[in-house]
Amino acid sequence: MSFYMIAGEASGDLLGADLMAGLLRFDPKAQFLGLGGRLMQAQGLQSLFDISELSVMGIAEIAPKYFVLKRRIAQLAADVAARKPDVLITIDSPDFCLRVAKQLRVWGLDIPIIHYVAPSVWAWRPNRAVKMARVVDHVLALLPFEPPLMQAAGLSCDFVGHPIAARPLASVAKSDDPLILALPGSRMGEIARLTPVIGESLEFILPHYPNARVVVPTLPHLMGPLRALVKDWIITPELVTDAADKVQAFGAARAAIAASGTVSLELAANRVPMVIAYDMHPITLFLMQRMARIDTVTLVNIVSETRTVPEFIGAK
Repeated sequence: MSFYMIAGEASGDLLGADLMAGLLRFDPKAQFLGLGGRLMQAQGLQSLFDISELSVMGIAEIAPKYFVLKRRIAQLAADVAARKPDVLITIDSPDFCLRVAKQLRVWGLDIPIIHYVAPSVWAWRPNRAVKMARVVDHVLALLPFEPPLMQAAGLSCDFVGHPIAARPLASVAKSDDPLILALPGSRMGEIARLTPVIGESLEFILPHYPNARVVVPTLPHLMGPLRALVKDWIITPELVTDAADKVQAFGAARAAIAASGTVSLELAANRVPMVIAYDMHPITLFLMQRMARIDTVTLVNIVSETRTVPEFIGAK
């Protein structure tokens, strides 16, 4: 079978790579085309272009890239139509992916469209599920409470579990010298906003733990910008991109300061105490606060139905 897959950012690239590995176990001759990062490409995907230019979040942040995003949506839709794959699988990034799917339906392309990662209608913009039902055939949900929400909007949906639950955990002894994880995110915009905040936080923490190490897991294409952003920190952190090094760091960590996102589940799986932080353009923050349906953005809090993990959003 031929699969056309679209993942527009790093988190989707990881999900897509895991999905491709699973599909290859069922069909070793499966062919993969579309859009993905280095992990999906390592599994055999031929990516149409570099996904880094799409890695933006927030209304105000997207606005300057409007014409780039519009052009890429048209390019992807045309490529899908030309190649006529057996299945189209869009991964996360619903606002981007659904525009591709919508264009294909307008053109009358009759192929199954599966969206992997249900839109977070439980958090904000519940009408997204209704819009998705018009162009998508099936949704794969990561969280157990999501299928009923999708089905209420007219979407066929299965709970497939979160891949973090299947990833091996490091069996690393905690050292006497504490290791602190700093995780400012995977998008350039959030990294630029959060890295200075994390640096200021470390100025309060490290005098109490003079032997502490600070490790920053990141992606290869973000190494250069991160080096520039951390040069004024009170400590020179260790920047790691290797997957095995990241697993070891998560296993040895005593605490973490992290951006809001999937990483909170990964930290919880490794029993790492954490503080969640997030900042965004003031316009985006204002609009999200007005439209939010819940009082927390941390997935650990949402899944556990508690407010165990402290979070600091914007100036809060």
